[in-house]
Amino acid sequence: MLKTIRVAGDGSLDERAEQPQSGSGALAGLSLSMLLSSLGTSIANVGLPTMAQAFDASFQEVQWIVIAYLLTITALIVSVGRLGDLIGRRRLFLAGIALFTGASVACGLAPALPSLIAARALQGIGAAVMMALTMAFVGETVPKEKTGTAMGMLGTMSAIGTALGPSLGGVLIDGFGWRAIFLLLVPLGILTLHLAHRYLPVDRREPGAARPRFAMPGTLLLVLTLAAYALAMTLDHGRLGPLNVALLLGSAAGGILFVAVESRSASPLVRWTMLRDPVLGAGYAMSALVSTVMMTTLVVGPFYLSQGLGLPAAVAGLVLAAGPVAAALTGVPAGRWTDRYGAQRMTRVGLLGIAAASVALATLPATLGVPGYLAPIVLMTAGYALFQTANNTTVMTDVRADQRGVISGMLNLSRNLGLMTGASVMGAVFVRGSAAIDLTKANPEQIAAGMRLSFAVATVLIVLTFALSITLGTRNRTQPQPAARWAAASRRQSGASPSHPLPTVGSRSDSWVGRSPDHGPDLIARQPALQDGVAAPRT
Repeated sequence: MLKTIRVAGDGSLDERAEQPQSGSGALAGLSLSMLLSSLGTSIANVGLPTMAQAFDASFQEVQWIVIAYLLTITALIVSVGRLGDLIGRRRLFLAGIALFTGASVACGLAPALPSLIAARALQGIGAAVMMALTMAFVGETVPKEKTGTAMGMLGTMSAIGTALGPSLGGVLIDGFGWRAIFLLLVPLGILTLHLAHRYLPVDRREPGAARPRFAMPGTLLLVLTLAAYALAMTLDHGRLGPLNVALLLGSAAGGILFVAVESRSASPLVRWTMLRDPVLGAGYAMSALVSTVMMTTLVVGPFYLSQGLGLPAAVAGLVLAAGPVAAALTGVPAGRWTDRYGAQRMTRVGLLGIAAASVALATLPATLGVPGYLAPIVLMTAGYALFQTANNTTVMTDVRADQRGVISGMLNLSRNLGLMTGASVMGAVFVRGSAAIDLTKANPEQIAAGMRLSFAVATVLIVLTFALSITLGTRNRTQPQPAARWAAASRRQSGASPSHPLPTVGSRSDSWVGRSPDHGPDLIARQPALQDGVAAPRT
């Protein structure tokens, strides 16, 4: 366990354990928050037809119930992560849970469609806070040697929410109406708030420490840029119409402005030195690429099962649920394997599983039927659970305490951007492969051809991701990132002078001392740097 030695006013040393003693209670609260945010997405989709009838609205109108939720999460997740780093993660996390719970009440009582969409946007803000800060809390509440297990548990809860949402939502709608799918989230939110309030560590700020400013111009630019990209990928099913192209151009221009503004900011929202860290940059890139591939299963699967294999809707739904169930069952073991064998090794094992499944689906003969589709899907989702657990562990282990929120937010953002891009790009690949003008009228051979092309492209993306993971491992072994290089780069970014350096050894922040080639039990940590150069013992 890491210990922090603080110099008291009388010169004595005050030794305190950094890890809290209520890790299991805290992990339960964090797991429930992950379940809530996942349910918020999956449980609403199944209710869209019913809500369209209830409000006498078109599908294009009621789809904003889902878009509003996803849009706010994507646009705000990095900003709220950074805000938590600045004002206190526990304080903001509790506010996010309370907002999500209150917005769920508003959704369940909404008298009209516009008020429901507005409530869903508020619910999305609360979900963004929970998603951004949940992984950030792992470093504060879970012993380092159990980080992989904790990440596996969070992945399991997310998969459970994804798998449980459609079936649970259908039961609630049949028995109590569409309002019940939102009101169900209220007691879960109250329980999550209770656990988080009781067990999460209290925010602490060093006496006399200056509070960094929140980069408002950069934040607004990032929110607008991400919102434009999210709308471009979701409106009109991501087709490249005039509005979608305009939104894409707007997001590109916004991204350029964001970089320009942030590079001149004394307190940037995102420090570019973090992205130069090969572990963080590769982790984000791999997360986005793999999420793009995984979205292929959600885009192609329903069409192949219903039109390619001719399955009834109920049977197709059960087959589609097999993937999230496999991910849920794999999550906890994946965490233990990550802790035991190392995160980078398990990342590659997960990628190999996804690649093997993609090759199988790209060459799948239709004569194999449901078993021929189900076996690769189970392998792919289990590989994804292993990859996600290991990659999250790699990125979040040994992150500086004052950067955990923003790095967690960016990790979630990379996944969301991959999912949105996959829905649009892989959907277009599927349509092109099928050579059908209208997919709803395509014959089984056309659907099968579209699926084979989609997963052939997915295979290429996974091979590129695997090559990136190999390159990362080679670079880590040959070019470790020393503290001096990180601090110097950060100093150049912030404009700090040598006489006023960034906190390293001699301050109360964490300083970079390196990463091991494999983020497993032998990982080299960011050691706590203490006042007066007093080194903290490791016990």
